[in-house]
Parts: sequence; structure tokens; C-alpha cells
Amino acid sequence: MAEENLNIIATHPIQSEAWAHFREAWGNEVIKTKYGLLTLHKIPFFPLKLAIFLKGPKPTKELLKFLISLGIKEKLIFIKMEPNYVPQEKERRQTISLLTISGAVKGKRLFTPATFIIDLTKSEEELFASFHPKTRYNIRVAQKNKIKVVEDNSDKAFNKYLKLTEETVIRQGFYAHTEKYHKLMWKFLHQSQITNHKPPIAHLLTAVYKGEIITTWIVFVWKDCLYYPYGASTDKYKNVMANNLIMWEAIRFGKKLGLKTFDLWGREEGKGFTRFKEGYNPNVVEFLGSWDLVINKPLYYFYQAAESLRWIILRLKAKLGFSKYSF
Repeated sequence: MAEENLNIIATHPIQSEAWAHFREAWGNEVIKTKYGLLTLHKIPFFPLKLAIFLKGPKPTKELLKFLISLGIKEKLIFIKMEPNYVPQEKERRQTISLLTISGAVKGKRLFTPATFIIDLTKSEEELFASFHPKTRYNIRVAQKNKIKVVEDNSDKAFNKYLKLTEETVIRQGFYAHTEKYHKLMWKFLHQSQITNHKPPIAHLLTAVYKGEIITTWIVFVWKDCLYYPYGASTDKYKNVMANNLIMWEAIRFGKKLGLKTFDLWGREEGKGFTRFKEGYNPNVVEFLGSWDLVINKPLYYFYQAAESLRWIILRLKAKLGFSKYSF
């Protein structure tokens, strides 16, 4: 598939040509199809592979038939699908029925099945007035503390982002991508795009307090949407409310670029980051969820058992402070 065609059909940055180059550099085999981008992943210690098809189109009979044929050809265990598709209730039932008939089962998620969306076509005044009173208060606290939020794509700022990411992972004990992963992502979604004289997908926003970068966000720009995939901060100055201000400035950043929506990249009930995002009065969007299109049933169930064991080990490592993980 030609590069420009993949970018034309991609409705999400991780279906872009730049993401394909990044995943190849990371070590994945990449397959480009008329439906979008799939990455192949080797199973550790076994001569087996699976495919991941994230943020692709709505599943149809034609698409599923194509994927099953591809899976057999590539000798895959299964193809994990998480479509960038928001169905109405009737469509959801019909699509789930089609997936089930085709041999798909509900799978372990990579993305959350729901996200938050902010409408950037509204005025700044409308948006700010819609925020929770506590959120508006915290933004004003940050402004009074003279926090400055700027786009800073320098090597110095990016290295600070890496350090803050490590600090955040240790503090909060969650799973995160490795430093190598972030560096490669930045190379292909920001730096190489500049070299090719194209607008970069990735941008680095920084919140500066008393000359020190205390919060960093990487945001993606793809077509008419802004995305917030990665963020990190220090706990040292948490009372100055830099995180609240950087979200507000990210919204303003998207509006200045003429974008229409801001995808906050995930929603999970009961999580701290979900409560934080809710303060900005976003709309909740429900995707179709994660589905495993099973190609080899016996090997699929063997894989599921091995994967359960792997996650027990990962959670144990997280408790011990070794939380870096990437797929």
C-alpha cells in the first residue's frame, strides 16, 4: 500500500505511516492492507505469532473474511481487534453477532473501551465555564503561581520528560513503556516528520515553575483531532496545580491549530486520572471494545494460559518497583 493511501484511510495516529515506521524500528513486522495497519508480535520462547489491529475500521463481513485469510496465511494464533468505531446500540448488537459468528471472542484490552472527548469547536469561554468549579479553581491557582505552559520540543525538554516518566511510574506503580520505546516513538512521530518537511504528529508540552519543568505531556495531532497519550510530572510541586493548567493549555493549543476534538485517551471507573479528566466536562464515548479473532483455537487457549501467568509476574514486578512494560 502506498504511504499516502495508508494516511488517507487512517482515522487514528496509530494507523498512520509514521506509526508503521516506528513499530518496524521497535522490532515488529508490519502489514499494510487496504483496511489499515496490522503489527505482528512474536510469542516469547515459542515459534508463534499474533497480530494486533488497533483503531481500524468497523468490522464487516468483507473485513473479517480478509483477516481470517491473512491469519491463515501468516500462521497466526489470533488477531486482536480494537476498532476505532463508536456504534449505536442496535449496530453494536449486530456487529458483535457478526464477530461471534466469525470466530471472535472478547479479548483482554490494550486501549480502554471508552474515552473522553472534548469539543474544541466551542469557545474558550464556553469550555472554561463548563468545567467543574474545583477544576476552574485549580487552574487559577496554577496561574497565580505563575506556571508557564509552552510547547518545547527540544532535546533538553524531552530528556526531562523521560526522567519525569520514570519518576511517575515508580511513584504510581503502573505499567509504562520503556525509555527506548519513548525515544523511538519521538523519533518517528516528531523528529523524522520535521526532516521530511511534514507537520509532526507528536508535540511536547511543558509546564515550567521557577525555571524548572515540573510537568510534561506528549500530545498527538492527527487530522482534526488532538490526543493525549502520555503525561508525567513530579510530586515535588503538586500543590501548584500544574497538571490542571497544562490540560487547559492543551485545550487552547488544539483550538489554535483549528482542531475539532480532543481525545483524552482513556477512561476507567475509579481511577485517579479519570476523576481528573472528568473535571473538564468531556463527553464519554464507548468503542466496540477488544475482540480476538481466533485463527488457531487450541494454540489460542494455550496462549491465554501463558498470558495469565505473565501478568501475575508483571504485577509482582510492579509491586517491587520494576514497572516498565510495553507491547
